[in-house]
Amino acid sequence: MEYENFKEQFVEDVKAGLSDSGIEANVTVNTVNKLNESYEAMTITPEGTNIGVNLPIEKFFEAYDDGMNYNAVVDKAVDVTLKGFEQAPIVDVAAFGDYEQMKDKLVMEVVSSEANKEMLETVPHKDIEDMAVVYRFVLESNDESRASVLVTNRMMENMGITAEQLHADAVENAPQLKPLEIKGMGEVVAEMMGMTKEEASQMGIIPFDPSEEKMFVASVPDKIHGAGVLAYQDFMDQASERVGGDFFILPSSIHELLIVPDDGHVKLEDLKGMVKEVNETQVDPKDRLTDSVYHYDSQAKVFEIGEKFEERKASREETAEKDADKGSLLDDLKAKKEEVAKAPKKDPPEKEGKTKSDKAR
Repeated sequence: MEYENFKEQFVEDVKAGLSDSGIEANVTVNTVNKLNESYEAMTITPEGTNIGVNLPIEKFFEAYDDGMNYNAVVDKAVDVTLKGFEQAPIVDVAAFGDYEQMKDKLVMEVVSSEANKEMLETVPHKDIEDMAVVYRFVLESNDESRASVLVTNRMMENMGITAEQLHADAVENAPQLKPLEIKGMGEVVAEMMGMTKEEASQMGIIPFDPSEEKMFVASVPDKIHGAGVLAYQDFMDQASERVGGDFFILPSSIHELLIVPDDGHVKLEDLKGMVKEVNETQVDPKDRLTDSVYHYDSQAKVFEIGEKFEERKASREETAEKDADKGSLLDDLKAKKEEVAKAPKKDPPEKEGKTKSDKAR
């Protein structure tokens, strides 16, 4: 069975399977745009509610195409849908339309502008180099389940707010809901191994001297969309204080950022190669941020993509060199002037006068 035929039959059979389970639902097929991905989905919404479940049709087709029995595929889809209904958060629809009640649930996420080009046309966002800040209402977040809704342009218009107000409220609320955490890489490794800081220090995993830490991890407590801390108002200052000055940012994923102190010995090309390799071999495509490397100048308060930093640095060094050459030339002229001023003065030569007898002649 080809995909299109499968899709048509699959939709009808899943709907019938839900009906046999006592669930009457509205079923539609549409394209779902999510961060870093989009897919054709069957959206199933029980009658009497507006909270539904999206089933990625292509994934069920792949299971069928790989040899899974068709009826088993349908049963699996029905089972997933029923569990989705059971786990769906209870949403106060009236409150959802009231921005004053919802704004305290606002958080920020950072995504790739290129990978989410189409989606960004439908949602309010703020550009940061080749990334974009998007906004989300967190409806539920605990150890058992998480539910959130991406803010769209239509949603924003219905709530009667502007993109500027949305951003301002998110900047204020996001750090409260998802506090920034910056930890040394050694500390992160120790936590993964279930070790205390003291144990990790004794084993050399965490350096005794904090200044010897070569890499830091920035995220949020639940490690979900932690790269959004990049948009926090005081993130750059906190990171600069922690690492001791300027730093590079490596977009590990949409969930965390790596911070590398700029000690003057780290090369941008090496860092870019590292990010690209890790993205290609270790990061799930849906979790990738970008292949770029970024830099923060703590003195100039400038955050920029690595290439811009290199250009600005080269321009600054060129200007400094010209000023040095100019200063050297002025010093030479000044020295010569002083040398001339100190030289002994010679008496002016005497003028030969003419006598009366000379005139007479």
